[in-house]
Amino acid sequence: MEFIVGILPFLVIILVMYFLMIRPAQKKQKNIQDMQANMQKGDEIITIGGLHGTVESFDQKHMYIRTDAAGSAVLKFERVALKEIVK
Repeated sequence: MEFIVGILPFLVIILVMYFLMIRPAQKKQKNIQDMQANMQKGDEIITIGGLHGTVESFDQKHMYIRTDAAGSAVLKFERVALKEIVK
């Protein structure tokens, strides 16, 4: 009985950490993966570097973004660089 009472605070701390830190991080990662999987040609996006542009095309690993700057250049980015799809 003393063992259970002694270990109870550690179990509570682990549960609190799970619900406050680990679970929200897992949800955020799943949302990012869903966003990357649902990306379509013509979507307005923002990269993690802050570049705004339109998706020209993409493959499994890369996406090609048309920007308004520099004469409508098409830039190649890794898909993981996608931060947000602007609706």
